[in-house]
Amino acid sequence: MSSGPKGENCLVDMDSKADDPFAAEEAHPTGTGGVIGKLRLPKGLSVTVAKEWLDRQRLSIRPWSSFVDQRKFSKPRNFGELCQRVVRNGDTYQSNYTFIFLGLILYCIVSSPMLLIALGVFAGAFYIIHLKALESKLVILGKELTVPHQLSLAGAVSLPVFWLAGAGAAVFWVLGATLFVIGSHAAFRQLEGGDMEELFMEPV
Repeated sequence: MSSGPKGENCLVDMDSKADDPFAAEEAHPTGTGGVIGKLRLPKGLSVTVAKEWLDRQRLSIRPWSSFVDQRKFSKPRNFGELCQRVVRNGDTYQSNYTFIFLGLILYCIVSSPMLLIALGVFAGAFYIIHLKALESKLVILGKELTVPHQLSLAGAVSLPVFWLAGAGAAVFWVLGATLFVIGSHAAFRQLEGGDMEELFMEPV
């Protein structure tokens, strides 16, 4: 019969897991599975974190039928009401606006193959740099490369591809389309009942 591991071996094993930032995730799998679940990504960039953020946004989303109900759109009476609508609708429909923004980004990427390639180059460069940093500490000019530094280095490597893909124009298009769509909705969408009562109670 084989005996269990000795105390010293247990201590060494626990120390090695404590030094590995991914040991906790491997010991307690989150069910992501597949190739993506096995990628050794930084904790702040893990698939689990992104999924939890999306779940929180989805739980607080307002019904889309009410969001686009044409009967609840009207022209603001004055500039003060316009500002009130923009501020309060921005808070009320924050999750809806977030998904609209993500949808515009996705549309921009899908409609531009070169931009998709540039993002692939950036992701691949960052992943390779990150794996090298896990194997041995990467030091440049006497400083160890942290995750933000790794992202910056990957961005510098993939910058020529982004320039060829016209990433600057794509960013301005996404920002402009987002401001137009969300700004128009927030300005012309009537406030909810509770917000309307507060608006009428405010002194003119």
